Amino acid sequence: MTTIAVTGHMDLTDESVPLVRGELDKVLAAYEPSSLVGVSCIAKGSDSLFADAVLAAGGRLVVVIPSEDYRQAKVKPDHAEAFDRLVDAADEVLVMPHATANRQAYEAANAVLLQRADRLVAVWNGQPPTGKGGGTADVVREAREAGVPVDVVWPDGVSRS
Repeated sequence: MTTIAVTGHMDLTDESVPLVRGELDKVLAAYEPSSLVGVSCIAKGSDSLFADAVLAAGGRLVVVIPSEDYRQAKVKPDHAEAFDRLVDAADEVLVMPHATANRQAYEAANAVLLQRADRLVAVWNGQPPTGKGGGTADVVREAREAGVPVDVVWPDGVSRS
């Protein structure tokens, strides 16, 4: 079994989505589908693209939801359908024991991702942390500190909106 977690930017431009998805498909093609497990918080952008790519590759999906109110408080209407579809497609859904989606909830969800991960895929532009905590650069740093190998995905032509 190979468990791959994801972290990445939510604000990919529309033009970047197919480029990132193509790169994720290539990364996941290296793994045997029957032993592939993807772990994702299925936020808009990178997390959901990765979850879709895991399912398309024939892998199993584990969804980590940061808080009890996450769907209601944080999932915007333009992402609700994909969010619900991915929750339904998941083999396992973990809802973190936080009432509200806040920094602590995101950090706890990220900690679960890294605990479960054999590898981390980071859809990341390489920029340093913003200092807010719980962002892509923070998760990459935590993974590296924990000895989790990180595959950075940021193909040419990708940008943030």
